[in-house]
Amino acid sequence: MRFWKYHGIGNDFILVEDFEGRLLGEAPRIATQACHRNFGIGGDGLVLITQNDGMYTMRIFNSDGSEAEMCGNAIRCVAHHLIDKGYAVGETVIINTISGAKKVYRERDQYAVDMGEPRFTAAEQLPDGIQEVEALGGQWKIHPVSMGNPHGVVFVDELAALPFEHLGPLLERHPIWPAMANIEFVQVENSSSLRVKVWERGVGPTLACGTGACAAAVWSARLGTTGRRVAVHLPGGSLEIRWEDDNHVWMIGPAVEVFTGSYHGK
Repeated sequence: MRFWKYHGIGNDFILVEDFEGRLLGEAPRIATQACHRNFGIGGDGLVLITQNDGMYTMRIFNSDGSEAEMCGNAIRCVAHHLIDKGYAVGETVIINTISGAKKVYRERDQYAVDMGEPRFTAAEQLPDGIQEVEALGGQWKIHPVSMGNPHGVVFVDELAALPFEHLGPLLERHPIWPAMANIEFVQVENSSSLRVKVWERGVGPTLACGTGACAAAVWSARLGTTGRRVAVHLPGGSLEIRWEDDNHVWMIGPAVEVFTGSYHGK
């Protein structure tokens, strides 16, 4: 199996061209083995690019083998691959995902993704409105939103003082979520800057999460603590998030090819 290793500000992926969809049935097993950082290639997820009727589709499997509906950092890497390898013509590509088709533009060394509209309602199998839950002896306000996948945004005064490793998995698997959720811990720096740490569903601690950055940005704007254009600073780097007047959220950030090789597995 030929693969390419990519990352989007530290959120790293094993990318495979599976245009005929032959690997989809084995993807959960391959993901758990290949993403292992000691016994495999290492990565936060396995990305398969399939093709049907001229449309490329991104299928992403977390390191625990579960499939995610959407991943903002991964789709920038897929766009980079399709444009750089000549599969897409020009500087724009439309990539299908489980959560719908996404348009991606290349702007010099950055990729701008139309992430669609945020969903704050129970129609997205999310609790409707802010949820207050108890964990680790404290009360935590969780702000739910879907960016094609489920997120819970938690605002904190100081990220450095947060019991991240203990609180993250508790909130990820809290009963309020029908199928678990990504959890964003957000510190507002000023009206145009957020600092965010993400506990990613099916992965755990991650250096970056594109949909999570969008979730943090739209909730901070909705609450009036920031404007609708913010820089989101994550452990692996920064993304620019714009919540436009047409309700679409745009994410701008880099994608980097690290190396390529062949994986034999078991």
